Amino acid sequence: MNNSKIAKKHQQMPVNILADIGTLAKTMPDILDLSIGDPDLITDESIINAAFEDVRAGHTKYTESGGDVELIDAIRGYFSRNYDLAFERSQIRATVGALHGMFLTLQTILDPGDEVIIHEPYFSPYKDQVLNSGGTPIIIPTYEKDDFAINVAILEAAITDKTKALILNSPNNPTGAVFSPETFEKIANLAKKHDFFILSDEVYDGFSFYEPFVPMAKFAPEHTITFGSMSKNFAMTGWRLGYMIAPTYLNEAAKIINEGITYSAPSPSQRAAIYALNHSETLIPTVAETFQKRLEYISNRVEEIPYLSLHPLKGSIYAFINISKTGMDSVSFTEYILKETQVLVIPGLAFGESGDNYVRLAATQDISVLEEAFNRLAKLTF
Repeated sequence: MNNSKIAKKHQQMPVNILADIGTLAKTMPDILDLSIGDPDLITDESIINAAFEDVRAGHTKYTESGGDVELIDAIRGYFSRNYDLAFERSQIRATVGALHGMFLTLQTILDPGDEVIIHEPYFSPYKDQVLNSGGTPIIIPTYEKDDFAINVAILEAAITDKTKALILNSPNNPTGAVFSPETFEKIANLAKKHDFFILSDEVYDGFSFYEPFVPMAKFAPEHTITFGSMSKNFAMTGWRLGYMIAPTYLNEAAKIINEGITYSAPSPSQRAAIYALNHSETLIPTVAETFQKRLEYISNRVEEIPYLSLHPLKGSIYAFINISKTGMDSVSFTEYILKETQVLVIPGLAFGESGDNYVRLAATQDISVLEEAFNRLAKLTF
């Protein structure tokens, strides 16, 4: 047998730079890995202990497919306390990470040929999920001169009668941009005017460092599907627990689709999330402060290296570093510094063609590791 036995659409698989980098990061010894967004931080002991006690008490069975009611109420409480937003239980679904929620939503809303606008640079799974759901991705650029925020005029020009959704990501991966409330409001007005969904990936909502984050649902509640996650806010990547918040009619349709995929999220992870969300005001700032200090250190070190530059970082856990002064494309540069310095980053091309003058560096290691990485990079000349 050979690959002719698998579906034709999967016989010639596209290059997946993120997947390849992830494999390299886990298999190559003695590298300084600043690639994948998997923090070195261990989940807070209080979260682990709470989950452990709940599991010992018998929370090892299926929950309701949309999530244990305690978790649903913990999510509601989180948004009420932090953002003064009220959601019904029927709007919320626990998912196996935020991308599971995005997949369910795209499967729920897209008919063949429906268009989904994605702002570039973008987290690469977005485009793949749109294509795998039968939709057509429409890519719009953002620019460093605009701090990688969406230009609303460019967005409006991309809207057609086939536009079903915009995938929005702020605080942003990979650029570290945080869109202003004014930009959110303008995008919300377009969604209402042209009647499309805003799929708002807000997994880094706890990492808006210099101004309060305001969720998109504040501006367009009937048009917004919100995606969140325990992964970054609480250093819980391996627990694989996220959520989606959508209009009830959409959530009910997603439930039927999910019955044949995961049914429910893992119950031990749900118990951990209940504790984490109910104590978010003390847990998130500790994690966020760690990343803010690391990104500020990275910004200072980039300023010292002539062949690198960096726009002001406002959030997330990433630095999207401009390498255009080297004269190299992002893949060649990534391969070169890996060979010469054993520092691993992700080429910007992984986030769209406009990213080819950049590399993404994840602040997922201690400052001592970042210091060693930049000491090595500082020795290179171009």
